[in-house]
Amino acid sequence: MALKKRMAVTLPAGPKLADTAARLKWAEDNGYTDAWFGDAGAPDSLTQVAALGQTTSNIRIGVAVTPVYTRSPSVLAATANVIEQVIPGRFVLGIGSSSQTIMGQWNGIPLNKPLTRVKETAQLVKQMLKGEKTNFQGVTQSSKGYRQMPLENPPPVYIGCLRQNMIEMAAEVGDGVIFNLWPKGALPKMMEAVKRGAQRANKDWQDVEVVNRAMVLCTDDKEYGRNLFRAAFAPYYATPVYNKFLAWAGYEDAAATISAGWAEKDRDKTSSALTDELIDEIAIIGTEGEIQERIQEDADGGVHTHIIAPLAGNIEDLERTFEAFTAEKFQFS
Repeated sequence: MALKKRMAVTLPAGPKLADTAARLKWAEDNGYTDAWFGDAGAPDSLTQVAALGQTTSNIRIGVAVTPVYTRSPSVLAATANVIEQVIPGRFVLGIGSSSQTIMGQWNGIPLNKPLTRVKETAQLVKQMLKGEKTNFQGVTQSSKGYRQMPLENPPPVYIGCLRQNMIEMAAEVGDGVIFNLWPKGALPKMMEAVKRGAQRANKDWQDVEVVNRAMVLCTDDKEYGRNLFRAAFAPYYATPVYNKFLAWAGYEDAAATISAGWAEKDRDKTSSALTDELIDEIAIIGTEGEIQERIQEDADGGVHTHIIAPLAGNIEDLERTFEAFTAEKFQFS
């Protein structure tokens, strides 16, 4: 049976828990099926899910993604165990490697062997959630003798991934994959990587849920939206993880210019590499009808769950963008 197509709001709504609670309630009241938390720092995502989950009744809540370097597998599994008890059947644990900035600069943790670290963490967490006693010795992770209360229906573990090897591993080991900041021309080969990974595990690739965090703005002024995107994401594409991904996606020249501009501390050179054409490939900027059409195109291309992350310059931008995907205004065809 085909997986359900889903719409999600992005969380948190800011540093205050009350604001996030209000957005979560609004999303559930307005027909969003999901709400997905980012996890870059404060406020802590998993704590918020545990605190706010019990205020909801049917919306699914996920995290995209919790870094595997800042929490051990046993801590992740123990936390997921509690959240699953708070919102049974409605929690998705998303894990990933994060980035050099968040790990190295913010936390002082080297981003070593990310693919292996993520894979071994996922394997261990899934084992722990089943209540199995651990006896695992990997390259980056190990655990012996740990056991926690088994859950009747453990929450699924999804994996954030960008390039081919990580996507294949995520589809093989994880229950779903999480994409972010990809040019739309790269989606077919990303989906091919999902298929190959699923085949390694003898899974039907169509049972692997594809989640995507989409940068969206509902506006009549596309240049305004593009400038918001440049300001926010030129530094992202300067980091090694996203720079290599951009090159892999087919934009080698843009990736090289961004990398050089960043090294030279030339902000104009860095941001100018994100041309209007490239931004239109990555971001979803336009009128209500235009952004709805692009989300439908992504769904037709293989994306199941669409996290709407507004490129909001102000509260009116944010509200207009979220409102374009309420159940009243948008349904998948």
